[in-house]
Amino acid sequence: MQALALYVLAALAEIAGCFAFWAWFRLGRSALWLAPGMASLALFAWLLSLSPASQAGRAYTAYGGIYIAASLAWLWLAEGRRPDPWDLGGAAICLAGAALILWGPRAA
Repeated sequence: MQALALYVLAALAEIAGCFAFWAWFRLGRSALWLAPGMASLALFAWLLSLSPASQAGRAYTAYGGIYIAASLAWLWLAEGRRPDPWDLGGAAICLAGAALILWGPRAA
């Protein structure tokens, strides 16, 4: 469960960092949004490097499912747009895949 919490925190940091760039570039916000955005993206990279996975590729892949679900939560909570059933179904498939990757039995 520690890995799951780590991935959720990493997803929030990545989404916040990317949204800062989105806000500056697409929403016309001040360039001052870029500084906390870059700090948030650095935090994301550091958090993801703490993953208990033994290979970076496996850590990134498992994280991907968490990122997708967190992005839909962002869509709903920060942008006021409720995910539709297709969004939720796709996220469920991705979370199932992330769970297989993260907790699947591995040969020693």
